[in-house]
Amino acid sequence: MSAGGSTSVVIVALASNLGIAVAKFAAAAWTGSSAMLSEAIHSLVDTSNQGLLLYGIKRSERPADERHPFGYSREIYFWSFIVAILLFSMGAGVSIYEGIAKLLEPHPIKDPAVNYIVLAVAIGLEGVSTWRALTEFNAQRGSLDPIRALRTSKDAALFTVVLEDLAALTGLVVAIAGIAAAHLLHLEWADGVASIVVGLVLAAVAAFMSIEIQGLLIGEAASPEVVAGIRELIADETGPGKPILALNELRTMHLGPADVLVAASCDFQDGETAKSVEATTARIERAVKARYPEVRQLYFEVQSQKDHDDEVAADRKNHAPKAAQKDAVAHASASPAVKSPEPTAPAPPAAANAAVTAARQSSQIAQTVAEAAPPAPAELPPSPSGQQATSAPSRPDLSSRPQSRKARKRNKSRH
Repeated sequence: MSAGGSTSVVIVALASNLGIAVAKFAAAAWTGSSAMLSEAIHSLVDTSNQGLLLYGIKRSERPADERHPFGYSREIYFWSFIVAILLFSMGAGVSIYEGIAKLLEPHPIKDPAVNYIVLAVAIGLEGVSTWRALTEFNAQRGSLDPIRALRTSKDAALFTVVLEDLAALTGLVVAIAGIAAAHLLHLEWADGVASIVVGLVLAAVAAFMSIEIQGLLIGEAASPEVVAGIRELIADETGPGKPILALNELRTMHLGPADVLVAASCDFQDGETAKSVEATTARIERAVKARYPEVRQLYFEVQSQKDHDDEVAADRKNHAPKAAQKDAVAHASASPAVKSPEPTAPAPPAAANAAVTAARQSSQIAQTVAEAAPPAPAELPPSPSGQQATSAPSRPDLSSRPQSRKARKRNKSRH
């Protein structure tokens, strides 16, 4: 999809939604219809979204610079993601809120003919925008079915407009049904239900857009047809008697709708000169860009097949998912098999030093306690009956102790 095609689709959608939003707000204010107010908010959000898409397209066309050497093509994906967020929060959120408020406090619609006229005009304008978007989309998708084409499209601005226009047409039909039920069948709650249904449709579209744009922001590969075509062009220079021995690997990534980055690792024949390698890579680059103009950068890595395989294996080993390692540990711990006890592994140096220090301290404490304890009583000689006499605690000799003054006086009085 060319940038010019996307831009024209967005401009048509912007003009249509702006006119529709003005008419819907006027009709909602005049009739008090909740479904019409939800549709007006939806059209206003669509108008602002197309403005953001135009801004993103303009910024994505800036040339590469020193800070962004691969250019700004991916910026359109960022603004498309912002559009999806606004569609979910402002469009779906406000529509569902208005519907619930109408269910809680239902009231009849005043002058429903105005609603019918505005909705009919809106369907006409929205139909023109949808037809323009679908024309570009069908030219891009070729033979793919619409759902698969939406999921594989790299043009975020295009499929955003397509999805918004289809959601708008669906919402208009739902709004007409709700207003008609409230007017003709006197089901005042039908208007609120229609508003909620419009909000749910917008929420579903916004969720789908967010999921698809997320992949583009992360970086998606080129289409299988483009990858196969590039492989074919490299294969023309590969084989016996040709400069390339084997294609080790081919990687592609979309930086924007019409900006593809290609990196190829090739094993050249032994004996090829630097001049031959340069000429071969230049021929391949010219052929690839001629067939696929969206390929803007093409880089070659000259490497033997063995070295490339070793490098890939080492890279996979170093970046093995941690979740897989955790699952392996959990599986091993949950195994019911009973294992024989294994010898205890030696403690780390720090733990061993701590154990030695604790043992030394325990030994010193034990020695100190032994020295401070009183000497064990002497063992008495055996009794004549041959039995061991019971040892009695020794009593200190008091004769050598100095006598007190009262004791000396008592001794003198006795003498």
